[in-house]
Amino acid sequence: MEELIDIYTRERELTGITIPREGAFLEEGQYMLYVLYLIEAPDGRFLITQRSAEKHWAAGWWEIGGGGVRAGETPREALTREVAEETGLDVAGLELFPAFCYENVDLARGDNYIVDIYHIHLDFSLDDVHLIDGEAVDARLATWEEICQLDEQGIFLHFNRLRQTLEAENLL
Repeated sequence: MEELIDIYTRERELTGITIPREGAFLEEGQYMLYVLYLIEAPDGRFLITQRSAEKHWAAGWWEIGGGGVRAGETPREALTREVAEETGLDVAGLELFPAFCYENVDLARGDNYIVDIYHIHLDFSLDDVHLIDGEAVDARLATWEEICQLDEQGIFLHFNRLRQTLEAENLL
């Protein structure tokens, strides 16, 4: 089934344009929305997952989860869906707000997007996490220092954005 996305302005206003996500080429002033999530366990470690070897981009790398906001969804709804789909965890009843936001503009590739990163404090264990086939092949709870080591090895996706999020919250 083809996934559709809504197109937004830089101010996050809907343009009224809905297009297939696959092969989308956005013009100047057009954006799609993404959400990323950082889930922190009570012991201060973070949930990270390892991308499947079948992924066309950053295969086998470690990351925090996330994905695109679908047509008709709010970023909050996309966050709840992505967390459930990718980890099996339920964050629907939590009051959540973005801890950090950024935008990317790549007019040559038509790759313009705005990303909200949520820092979620959740009481869970690794036994509660259920990965989806084809998305991630492993999950673990990692300290910030362990995440830094993965980045030094060149195998952690979105590291700088994760660091910026924690800095924005005065946690680094």
